[in-house]
Amino acid sequence: MSLIGSIYDAALDATLWPDTLAGIAEFVGGHGIGLLQKDSLSKATTPHHHTGVDPDFVRTYAETHSKFAPTSPLPFFDPGQVVSFYDLVPYDEFRAGRFFGEWMQPQGWVDAAGAVLEKSATGFSFISALFREPHGPIDDKVRSRMALIVPHVRRAVLIGKAVEAQGAKAAVFSDVIDRLGDALFLIGTEGRIVHVNAAGDVLLRAGEVLRAQGGRLVATNGAADASLREALAALGHGDAAAGTKGIAILLTGDGREPYVAHLLPVNSGDRRRVRQAAVTAVFVRKAAMPMPSAPEIIAKSYKLTPSELRVLLAIVDIGGIPEVAAALDVAETTVKTHVKRLFEKTGTNRQAELVKLVAGFSTPAAA
Repeated sequence: MSLIGSIYDAALDATLWPDTLAGIAEFVGGHGIGLLQKDSLSKATTPHHHTGVDPDFVRTYAETHSKFAPTSPLPFFDPGQVVSFYDLVPYDEFRAGRFFGEWMQPQGWVDAAGAVLEKSATGFSFISALFREPHGPIDDKVRSRMALIVPHVRRAVLIGKAVEAQGAKAAVFSDVIDRLGDALFLIGTEGRIVHVNAAGDVLLRAGEVLRAQGGRLVATNGAADASLREALAALGHGDAAAGTKGIAILLTGDGREPYVAHLLPVNSGDRRRVRQAAVTAVFVRKAAMPMPSAPEIIAKSYKLTPSELRVLLAIVDIGGIPEVAAALDVAETTVKTHVKRLFEKTGTNRQAELVKLVAGFSTPAAA
């Protein structure tokens, strides 16, 4: 599938993203699409790559309308899970809001299919495809097609960040792999090691996570090695054979320090420049074990819907019901309904108690 190949090529050459995104939009039936980053502190959203959206509307989205878009709850869905705007906000509430009236409707957009690609303590990146009638609101066909593509986009974004961090471009990729902080193994046919960078050599010498056996890369954990063998076999046949395999393989278990391997096909497109004999790049790094954010813990603890969590956080940040309604661009009655449900689910009776509850989750040392 050439579309999958173009996604991985864009990982090494960011100028390819607009055309690649256009191909993704066509595949899923969308009319506009973008890769975006939302900052958790400033609430600002940056459209890094996009196509199919008028530049003036891209500008107003970044400057103004992204603050009213219902994307804040996205991180509370699993990475890669495809959701629509109507999964985040009730249909009538969304259609009556400022974001729909000022930004979506003038362009003829009726819905969007999005998925979180990566999240951290400071924000999250996501892909969002926009749909016009008669393709929206999105249906199961759109969700299934997005689900086929999103794992590849996630993998490409991850690899692109690793390369960008080293100031690398596709043309000089082979010159910087030895300077990557992550361990990198270039794998040829039949799982044979073609090249190992310095960090990878350290891992092999230690022999606790990976080792070289008969010229092949082997994981010391049996289950991890089986997964690695399966993934290498699939990726060795090229982009199309990669299917929907996950972005990473956990290499260690049994409570040991976790390492994760990320796999990238390198035998297609611009990726051939890496090494002619290599078919797969395996990036290995010590897995970061980030603590869930306080809102994520609260949402899971009290089984809050995205809309309820959105109102709860607004109460903490903004204050009273009229102010929250104005900020979220919804009716005061809608906010009151969510607050009533928040009281019921959290066992509180006043807004001040909701604020105290959130503060307790945000301060680990609190009594």
